[in-house]
Amino acid sequence: MAEAPASIKKGSLVTVNRAAYAGSLEAKASDSTPPDYIFEGPAEVLLIQGEYAQLRFRRPVPDVWLRADQLESI
Repeated sequence: MAEAPASIKKGSLVTVNRAAYAGSLEAKASDSTPPDYIFEGPAEVLLIQGEYAQLRFRRPVPDVWLRADQLESI
């Protein structure tokens, strides 16, 4: 199992990279038009397990899991 990039750690503030997210398994499993807030950020990394990171956005929305290689540190 791959590990998260070293720049992404618990507590990091991140945004989702639109190009990396487009066409991914996670994008295909979600709404056809992703919400803008995931690309605008910030989201806080709550937990990292393998290549996935649990994100909490500063909005009243559920936490999400995305692959860490789809994230960019801010």
